[in-house]
Amino acid sequence: MLNTVKWNDRFSIGVEVVDKAHQKLFSIVGKLIELNEDEEKQQHACREGIKYFKNYTLKHFAEEEAYMQSIDYPGYEVHKQLHDNMCHNTIPALEQEMEEQNYSRESVRHFLGICVGWLNGHVMIEDHAIKGGYSQKWVHQSSGDELHSLQKSVVQVAKDLLRMDARLVSDHYSGEDFCEGNKLCFRLTYAMPDQKKAQVYMIYEERMILASLGEMLGRQIKFADKTVVYTIKVLSQQFVERMALYFHPGQETGWEKTDLMTFDQVLNAFYKEYPPYSMLFGTGGKGYFAVCIRKQ
Repeated sequence: MLNTVKWNDRFSIGVEVVDKAHQKLFSIVGKLIELNEDEEKQQHACREGIKYFKNYTLKHFAEEEAYMQSIDYPGYEVHKQLHDNMCHNTIPALEQEMEEQNYSRESVRHFLGICVGWLNGHVMIEDHAIKGGYSQKWVHQSSGDELHSLQKSVVQVAKDLLRMDARLVSDHYSGEDFCEGNKLCFRLTYAMPDQKKAQVYMIYEERMILASLGEMLGRQIKFADKTVVYTIKVLSQQFVERMALYFHPGQETGWEKTDLMTFDQVLNAFYKEYPPYSMLFGTGGKGYFAVCIRKQ
């Protein structure tokens, strides 16, 4: 976890109202990190501080959206979707986890880690694009019905296969570092009926995977050795195939290969543009995982 979060001039986009708000958000997060390590103040202070962070975020988004409209920014609709996703999906899902765990240090660290990752990525890419023209990272936008159907399929398969109750945290996951520990990342390639290739990225928080396998096998698993990695590789293929049955019943796909990747390699794959389906899920305090799909 980051020990401190400080404003850096590289975050500045040259719009005073926006830059001041970003500085304030970084300051709030930095203070929350300090409070979370204070044994006496941790629980109550973090609860109140996170409420303040949320309210200030809503105020900032409204001001930023008003500015984008005032200059007829062409990327306004997509940018607003990212704001709405943060407000209506990400923050409420993380708040629910914290409430369930009585604002434990671990749950607050998850909240702060995702917020820091989101802030860095959003400010450096999406907000800088406001002054630079237009962000091309979210090139393909999926329809609401398709996205909802896919979310439901992921939740169902996570329950069936991993014995995890998955909850949507973000439907515009863009590579935020969502955990302090290790991650297991796989890219599965499929041949589609339209002769295109589909690539599915499965990114798991290692502790979630160890907990899931431990429940399946009835014993504690402490680290991800080669056997665990191979098991998750096979489970990932089963996950995608079952997900496809729910999402596109009757549509045949042909699995071709599964590549084990580092998280940095995943981020490099996201460098030019984000997958049209890119979702982050929580599992009730057991860990996070992401499912991202793109066609070639």
